[in-house]
Amino acid sequence: MDEHGTPTTSADDDPTLVFLKVEEAARRLRIGRTTCFALIRSGELESVMVGGLRRVPVDAPTAYATRLRIAQRAA
Repeated sequence: MDEHGTPTTSADDDPTLVFLKVEEAARRLRIGRTTCFALIRSGELESVMVGGLRRVPVDAPTAYATRLRIAQRAA
């Protein structure tokens, strides 16, 4: 709750989200913003442009983490 007693929710708590900001995706992956942008540039982390804004589908961080786990098990 904020100082006025209003419930506050962060983007990480909102189940209705479709897209995340790059910073929010980085926070979910526990990586830095620069690393997150590098993953996007390389195509490893899915993203889309919405107008002029780069956004990450809400399920993309989980999909990326799953691919990493599968790749590491196979190695």
